[in-house]
Amino acid sequence: MSAEAVQAAAPHPAEAPAASAPDGDRPLRIALLTYKGNPFCGGQGVYVRHLSRELARLGHTVEVIGAQPYPVLDRADPVQAESGGSVSLTELPSLDLYRQPDPFRTPKRGEYRDWIDALEVGTMWTGGFPEPLTFSLRARRHLAARRGDFDVVHDNQTLGYGLLGDLGAPLVTTIHHPITVDRQLDLDAATGWQRRASVRRWYGFTRMQKRVARRLPSVLTVSGSSRQEIVDHLGVRDGRIHVVHIGADTDLFSPDPSVPEIPGRIVTTSSADVPLKGLIHLVEALAKVRTENPEAHLVVVGKRADDGPVAAAIERHGLGDAIEFVKGISDADLVDLVRGAQVACVPSLYEGFSLPAAEAMATGTPLLATTGGAIPEVSGPDGETCLSVPPGDAGALAAGLTRLLGDAGLRRRLGAAGRERVLARFTWRQAAIGTAERYREAIALQAPRLRAARSRRTADATAPTPAGRA
Repeated sequence: MSAEAVQAAAPHPAEAPAASAPDGDRPLRIALLTYKGNPFCGGQGVYVRHLSRELARLGHTVEVIGAQPYPVLDRADPVQAESGGSVSLTELPSLDLYRQPDPFRTPKRGEYRDWIDALEVGTMWTGGFPEPLTFSLRARRHLAARRGDFDVVHDNQTLGYGLLGDLGAPLVTTIHHPITVDRQLDLDAATGWQRRASVRRWYGFTRMQKRVARRLPSVLTVSGSSRQEIVDHLGVRDGRIHVVHIGADTDLFSPDPSVPEIPGRIVTTSSADVPLKGLIHLVEALAKVRTENPEAHLVVVGKRADDGPVAAAIERHGLGDAIEFVKGISDADLVDLVRGAQVACVPSLYEGFSLPAAEAMATGTPLLATTGGAIPEVSGPDGETCLSVPPGDAGALAAGLTRLLGDAGLRRRLGAAGRERVLARFTWRQAAIGTAERYREAIALQAPRLRAARSRRTADATAPTPAGRA
């Protein structure tokens, strides 16, 4: 359903029933906002898909309001139908300026609808990234037309100015990790003043996100590491931040002995042109490993870059036939790819959580991971549930890969222990339960203010008309 269709069918704000603060376990009406919902790369689309499904299974009504690329959602299944919960998507379209195959396009005159569209294009023309701001402005307008439809609004890291002030329902915001971390890592990797200036322009929206984050009443994040980063980088008061771990779809990501193990196969999830993901260090490590184990090869779930440091390293080491990039594959193919690998590797310099680590562990595939950011919170102790190495150390990655590829017993032990760790700590059902608890806390905190506002509106409506005025 498009946003325009929803707004046309919605009652006028003055006619809409006021949302009351739910008591006890009454199901909630949730607006889940996501300015970018790609389910095949990046964690935001994965988060929205799985969290919305599990909230619905708990009996809640979740309306995902998102822009391009639109999220893929799991529609009502028999479990959801029995619980009364549901998941739906409302499209709140942008101009989709970064779509393939024509990213950074200039829209045709007939595509412009309003001043927000003009702002989006103008920001892109000056080298900035407009989507967090422009989505927040569109979302505010949309929510204003639907006042009373939701018990809570959950923003998935938009952190735009449009989400400040009265949205008609309490606001809860998830910050997976501060994007200022990405900004600094990209600046560190930039060569030349022109490239650094370009990076600063692109990340200009982080100034807005800092200002907005400091004014948020309730922030969720996915790890203790991210919590500290939010305090240090964004200046959010510690008492406003709550950790709710996310997880893996343990029904989908599960062991299957019928899937053959491919000798020498290493799998990772990464985009070649994102320095934070540390792929270049894994490429360097693979070159070292292949001097002793020629059958070692790497499958990268993500986009191949045609140029840049990773492409140059692949060519320099002659690894063109030993590294394969895949993208846009189905869930089933992705799971079988991970199941068939002898090693799953997370070489990131930093992660706010690391879904790929949790998903690999859930399949029983042994994990080699760095200690960057929150990864150790997910992967667990070195030598017990994974092998751990320092971030940015190609030699340590090579040693870990060589050890795992050469020791079937170690792979079995780590794989089984990793699966048990995920089942005990990191599932989407647990994430949904924890998130719903935070919704109810936010609603309870705002309830007195909402009652006072309704009382004022009632008093204004019943007050006698002053004499002499029609």
